[in-house]
Amino acid sequence: MTTTAQTTTAQATLTETVSYTDNGHSLTFTVGDQQIATYTYRPTDDQYESPRPFFHPLTTLEGDEVTISRPWDHVWHKGLSWALPNVGEHNFWGGATYTRETGYSNLDNNGAMNHEAFTSIEELGTGITAAESLLWTAQPAESQPAETQPAETQPATQGQAGTPLIREQRRFAIQLLATGNAWALLFETTMDNVSGAEIGIGSPTTEGRDNAGYGGLFWRGPRSFTGGQFRSDKGTGADEFMGTRSPWIAFTGQHDVTCRKSSILFVEDQANPGASNQWFARSSMFACLGSAPFFSEVVPLKEGQPLTYRYAVVIADGALEDQKAAALADAAKAALDAWA
Repeated sequence: MTTTAQTTTAQATLTETVSYTDNGHSLTFTVGDQQIATYTYRPTDDQYESPRPFFHPLTTLEGDEVTISRPWDHVWHKGLSWALPNVGEHNFWGGATYTRETGYSNLDNNGAMNHEAFTSIEELGTGITAAESLLWTAQPAESQPAETQPAETQPATQGQAGTPLIREQRRFAIQLLATGNAWALLFETTMDNVSGAEIGIGSPTTEGRDNAGYGGLFWRGPRSFTGGQFRSDKGTGADEFMGTRSPWIAFTGQHDVTCRKSSILFVEDQANPGASNQWFARSSMFACLGSAPFFSEVVPLKEGQPLTYRYAVVIADGALEDQKAAALADAAKAALDAWA
């Protein structure tokens, strides 16, 4: 299926077209002839990687890729995704789980965020918006090898056989921006507890590991972005931005081959619980950036009291110097507000 939405960029004299295709496993978004985003909603990942929908690749309008997926050091890092490591006793991040009692250990607790349906995919304003329902399930119980079981008793697809924990309503939009050579991915999640008991959402830091408050909307950048620069309304720098609070934060890195620079900028909706929340930001080990609303405090997810978080993520060609970052942040905030 294909649909289109139209808008203009500051650099373009012709109207650009945003379109998408759906192959039954992923949505791919295109501007003109350039693919800029793929959203895999039916992943085939191993249960240990906490299967969940993710965006990869994400590409600038000039064609430079700004994400990496399944890097050898952390194969559960998937481009850009909503991922939470400490959801009660469950892991929706992937890999080992950090707890006070065990440190990092493989706890057979890797759940899955299962796509149920797109309730709508439509033109909305200056882009395309998709609405999706998901069911988060616990890791399936151990069972005898499937090939030894009768077909009618074999376990369901990985992640589908576990206990239902959270029902999520998710929206995201792909929009071109009128400021800079950039586009925005708008993201909204509402998580509703269906487990029958309160769930505390935290992080390795809430479990005692200093400066490891990851969990939220998380981006992993290309290898060549290592050593890049962060920028927020507090100035510029590198790893010292870990755990800081600001309405927006940006990262600029440089590509191999083209040698061009690209930037990614996160804007948090200030209506989010706890906003402005902390950011998980690394440059020297590898390039990554993420919203971290559960960085240093466990947030309860109670039955009948869903939590909603909203963000704009801007993908821009070039470095964000002087007032360019602030202008893009303002444009993304305006897009997020209008999208509501």
